[in-house]
Parts: sequence; structure tokens; C-alpha cells
Amino acid sequence: MSLKKIIKIILPLILGGFLVWYSFTIVSPKELLQYFENANYSWIALGLFFGILSHLSRAYRWKFLLEPMGYKPKFLNSTLAVMVAYLMNLFLPRAGEVTRASVMTTYEGIPFEKGFGTIVAERIADLVMMLLILVITLFVQFDFIYDLLSKNFSPIKILIAVGALIVGFVVFTQYVKKATKGLGLKIKNFILSLSEGVTSIFRMKDKWAFIFHTVFIWIMYIAMFWATIPSIEGLQVPFGGVLVGFIAGGFAIAATNGGLGAYPAAVGTALTLFGISEKTGIAFGSVMWAAQTAMIIVFGGLSFLALPIFNKNK
Repeated sequence: MSLKKIIKIILPLILGGFLVWYSFTIVSPKELLQYFENANYSWIALGLFFGILSHLSRAYRWKFLLEPMGYKPKFLNSTLAVMVAYLMNLFLPRAGEVTRASVMTTYEGIPFEKGFGTIVAERIADLVMMLLILVITLFVQFDFIYDLLSKNFSPIKILIAVGALIVGFVVFTQYVKKATKGLGLKIKNFILSLSEGVTSIFRMKDKWAFIFHTVFIWIMYIAMFWATIPSIEGLQVPFGGVLVGFIAGGFAIAATNGGLGAYPAAVGTALTLFGISEKTGIAFGSVMWAAQTAMIIVFGGLSFLALPIFNKNK
């Protein structure tokens, strides 16, 4: 294994461990345990129900990418592959995508390269949805963001920052456009791939069904976050706070192994913007993360065991 791969594995674990320690400096393990004991698990169960719906929808959406290539996998195998992929991502970042494609190669005879290519296309659609939610959040919370900035920064500083961002964006765009090697070329190729992936969706035979499931998946993600909030007694979060907390948690999951340490810290910090104490925010983030992780471990583990049982002839 190369040094680069080792760093990619170890660095998220170190970051996650540090953030776990940081969270414990805000809310002690004993206090955190009390939050878990007093949590309303009916709301947590509702949140997990929305999460399960999102996973089922993701498995069903996959067929719209595979069928044009002549493959019609069993829905059960697609679902089991998705859950095993989530389980693998807890241990090795991005290993889930490889595992998911490998499962379909083994049990459905779909060539690895083709299966993996459809998963990359899915990721592009999910990235677009994440960016869309981010834009919606900026519009929904525009007044809040403006008031927050105006209280902490003078108007001249805000104008300078906005001007610097615009100039930086123009310079960056020109750099990427002219790049022929190095990082600039990698960014250019990524943007081109993203553009091609998005436009290819609209050329699909079942594009509207694919788009529906993509939107549904992300609505369920947000619903899972929203439904879990009442599990912490007295916790009230406005809709804008739900979106901000959800986005913060999403980026945290991408940064570490399944959001280890990072998810509670990111959600707790985000909710402080809406007048919620960091202690309560971290406690909620911990409950949310624990529920999601437990669901993935249980269903992912069962899926791993079920695959060879339901595919005895493979």
C-alpha cells in the first residue's frame, strides 16, 4: 500500500479522534449518556424510517442507469449492495463504491467497470443536489446571514470580501480554462465530467423517474435530520437551522469515516448560530450520528450475510 493511500486512511481517523476529544471537552461522556437515556426514541425511529426509505430509493434508482446497458439486477441484490457499501464506508472512505460494484459483478454478472461507472454518475447527481440545497439554504437564510455578517464585520469589510471573492473566482476560472497540466487540468477534467454527467441524465430514457428518486432521496435525508430533533427534550430548531445543520453534517461525513467525531462537532457548531447551546447541539449530533451508524451497522451487516444466502446459485 502506498504512503498516499495510508495517509488517506489514517488522516480521517486522526481528525475524527481529535473531534471526539473536543466534543468531550464540551459535553462529558457522563452528560452525553444522560442525553441518550432521556432521548425520545419514537422520534429517532421515525428518522431512521425516513433513512431506510432513502436507501431503498437509492437502490431502485440504480436500475435506471443499468437498464440502458442491458442489465436488469434484482431489486433485492441492489438494496443489499447499497447497504454493504454504506457499511464499508464506515471503515474505509470511498471503499463502499468499489464494494458495491464488486457485489453486483459477483451476484448479477455486471462488469465492474460498468457498475462502477454508474455509481460515479450517481455521485454526480448527488453532488448537484447537495449544491442545490446549499443554494436554497443561502436564499432561505439570506437575512440571517446578512445580519450575522453585519454584526461582526463593517460594511466596508464585507464589500472588500465580496469583491475579493469575485476577483478570485474570475482568476480561478481563467486559470482552469487555460490549464494544460497539474492541478488546474485535474480541476478542469472534474468540471467537464460533472457537466457531462449532469447533461447525460437528461438524455436518459427514464430521466424523470431518475430525477424524482434523486430528489426523494435527499428530501428523506433532510426529513431524517428534522424528525430526530424532537428526540432531545426542549430542542427547537427553525427550518433554516435544519438546513444549515444538515449541510454541516453532510460535509462532516465526507471528511471522516462516516462522520466519526466530525458529525456531532459540525452539527453542534452549526446550531449555535441559531441560539442553541453547543452542548445541546453536540448531544443532538451525537444521538443523530449514533442512530445512523447503528442502522448502517445492523442493516449493512445483515445484508453482507444475506447476499450469499439469497444467491446460492452464484
